[in-house]
Amino acid sequence: MEETAETEKKTIKAKGASLWGQIIAAAWIGGWNAAQFARDIIGGQHISGNDIIFSGLAIAACFTPVYFNLIMDKIKEIKVGA
Repeated sequence: MEETAETEKKTIKAKGASLWGQIIAAAWIGGWNAAQFARDIIGGQHISGNDIIFSGLAIAACFTPVYFNLIMDKIKEIKVGA
């Protein structure tokens, strides 16, 4: 077997780790809220509109770094003219 100088080390890249972290966080928040909402519905209680809104905002907040990065890339393209 020949060894080449182009052997790559398998490392975790920040972008991929961040994406998976965001997906796991969103799934965790969604699952946790779904379980609480199911418990409230089965218990005969009403679900507050604020709870629904805040759970949606929490899930959206998980992906804020992605949105911010996209916006900053667009601003950079406008400034540079690329």
